[in-house]
Amino acid sequence: MVNLELYRVFYTVAKCGSLTKAAEELYISQPAVSQAIKQLETQLDGKLFLRTSKGMELTENQGKLMFDYVSRIILLSQEAENAFSELKKQAAGVLNLSASDTQCKYFLLDYIAEFHRRHPQITLNVFNRTSDQTVEMLRSGKADIGFVNLPVEDSAVEVILPCEQLHHIFVAGKKFAHLAKRAIPLKELEQYPLLMLEISSNTRKSLINFAHSEGVHLHPDIELGSFDLLKAFARADMGITCIPREYVLRNLAEGSLVELKTVPAVPVRATGLITLKKAPPSYAVSEFIECIKSHKQLGSGAQTGAK
Repeated sequence: MVNLELYRVFYTVAKCGSLTKAAEELYISQPAVSQAIKQLETQLDGKLFLRTSKGMELTENQGKLMFDYVSRIILLSQEAENAFSELKKQAAGVLNLSASDTQCKYFLLDYIAEFHRRHPQITLNVFNRTSDQTVEMLRSGKADIGFVNLPVEDSAVEVILPCEQLHHIFVAGKKFAHLAKRAIPLKELEQYPLLMLEISSNTRKSLINFAHSEGVHLHPDIELGSFDLLKAFARADMGITCIPREYVLRNLAEGSLVELKTVPAVPVRATGLITLKKAPPSYAVSEFIECIKSHKQLGSGAQTGAK
């Protein structure tokens, strides 16, 4: 097979009509250009140029036929280089990600750090929003990718990467530790002070809907804005709260919180990364997803979850 560099020399000579000008454009010597043309003609077993007083002219049949095909190859290679360059420009662009502060702290922080290490040229904007607000961020074009609780009941978005499962449990401090000695009917929790996230939280809505399906009506004595606050208030014996076990492993191990097993147990919830449906992922989005997949196996020791 002919060395592609010979075709590049041939194309340049044909375009310039001169060995000297071609040599200048290719940054090689004129003898090297002449030798390349002779080598190409030998390998093709044909005559490509005629030397005239005006310079180098393509032969009527073989030369012009070859130039027609080689021109396409050169132009395609230039298009490929331009496309590659455009990808590099995209990689140096901006990635807008929407997630709650809890999601960032317990799940995304390690991945964001790894992504920044791999692509320091990409500006990463992280917006702290609830799941519902994250969907709106995507719909309005203010976010490229979002991390939310599943399922997502919005036809405009789709899950592009399921992440982790969250096992919600009831926990409390020492004041209510005696309740950990037995399985508690869910309805019994109506008798105790409860700590819950704000009503706008999908986690709160999911818990209330589940309780209602069991004929139980749970009403909070105190509403708080984050899981960290729920943990802090529970440790201070302010009440019982429902929180993903993945968030309180350390607290359970050290004994500052105890798990209260309920009958029935709260259903497992899942989280995932979403984007607008049918929207082709940008280079930055694809790289962020790949970063999550390759950084470490999902669920391997990370305390994860969503607000």
